[in-house]
Amino acid sequence: MPLLDQTVGRTALTLPGATRVFHAHHIDFCCGGRVTLREAAKRAGLHPDRLIAELEALPANASEEHDWQAADNDELIDHILTRYHDVHRQQLPELTRMARRVEQVHGDRDACPRGLADLLAGIHQEMESHMQKEEQILFPMLRRGQGAQAQGPITVMRHEHDDHGASLEHLMVLTDDIHPPRGACTTWRALYAGLREFREDLMQHIHLENNLLFERAG
Repeated sequence: MPLLDQTVGRTALTLPGATRVFHAHHIDFCCGGRVTLREAAKRAGLHPDRLIAELEALPANASEEHDWQAADNDELIDHILTRYHDVHRQQLPELTRMARRVEQVHGDRDACPRGLADLLAGIHQEMESHMQKEEQILFPMLRRGQGAQAQGPITVMRHEHDDHGASLEHLMVLTDDIHPPRGACTTWRALYAGLREFREDLMQHIHLENNLLFERAG
């Protein structure tokens, strides 16, 4: 199959370093992982040949990421729980606190991300509910090998992942693509550094679930 006709999600799984290229061009490889590279390039306003050239130019073994395709479901789920669920629960309260502080102190500046704290608080609430459903219902089913019976919960989780993706898009709009303005204070810069980390973590988290864990259960 020509690379352009391969899905974004499959490329993210099989081509080391591909996610770096996708992040650079704001190509959604988690919620949008089922579209082809050709379609993804079009949506990003990027010539398909340029995208393919960048992907083909990646050095071998360009990624430090573990090859989770070789892991069984138990190992993959344990990784998702410790690397993403636990980490998001640490990230979001602190990001919300910093966002609230920036809005209180710099609310009169045009570049101030007004509404960001409320958005992050909403993301935290939605993600906590989502992660608990995975931890209490879906993941135990997948550990027991009940992939066929888990299709209903998986569909719900995919829809909620789409909602998380929409929240990330809103976050990008509020923060000028997470670029702090000139003269931003230390808290403002720290907030945006944390937002970049959270965004990349959440995209990788959803990618591993949508494009690997859930696909196995199909």
